[in-house]
Order: sequence, then structure tokens, then C-alpha cells
Amino acid sequence: MKLKNLLLAAGLGATLVLGACGSDDSSSSDTSKDESTMSDDSSKTETAVDAEKIFANNCASCHGNNLEGNVGPNLTKVGAKLSSEEIQKIIKNGKGQMPAGILKDDKEIVAVADWLAEKK
Repeated sequence: MKLKNLLLAAGLGATLVLGACGSDDSSSSDTSKDESTMSDDSSKTETAVDAEKIFANNCASCHGNNLEGNVGPNLTKVGAKLSSEEIQKIIKNGKGQMPAGILKDDKEIVAVADWLAEKK
């Protein structure tokens, strides 16, 4: 009985290890031709998704999850009033009760500012 359980456990373990190590090389070689166009499309999507995540993690506590405002002002139509460059300046330097330096990475600042500038 113990030998049977040991063999069963060894078989399952081997299956898991081999399954985790396997890869599908054929799909990576087939998509290499379209890799540049795929990365261009996905980078645009990632920027929008990243900007939303960055906003949710750093800004939503004051500006609301839906940009409706809370302690900070409503941003639902901020793009109708401010350009991306103006929003970037506010994010970097702060304004009113908003402190400077909440976001430090320039790429994050640009992504969030561009995303907010689209809100019109």
C-alpha cells in the first residue's frame, strides 16, 4: 500500500514538474513577424491601463474612484479646462491642498496627465 502511494505521488509530482517546464516554442516563432505591431498596440493599451492603476493607487483617495472629487476637486471634465502639460505641472508641483511629489516618475506623470486630459 505504501509503495503504491509512493508511486502515485511520484507520478503526480513528475507530471506537475514537466507540465510547468514545458513551453510552446511554435507560437513564439509564428508571432515574431507581427511582434512589432503587437507591441505598438499593446503599449497604448498598457499606458491607459497603467494610468488608471496609478491614479487608483495614488490619487483616488482625494479625487474619488470615478474622478468625482472628494477632498480634491472633481476631475471628470478636467481635460476641457487643462492641457496635459498643465496637468503634468500640477502633478509635479502640487496646487492648493495637493502636495508636490505624489508621483515622482516622469513616465507615470505623463501617463496620468494624458489620461486625465482626455476627460472632457
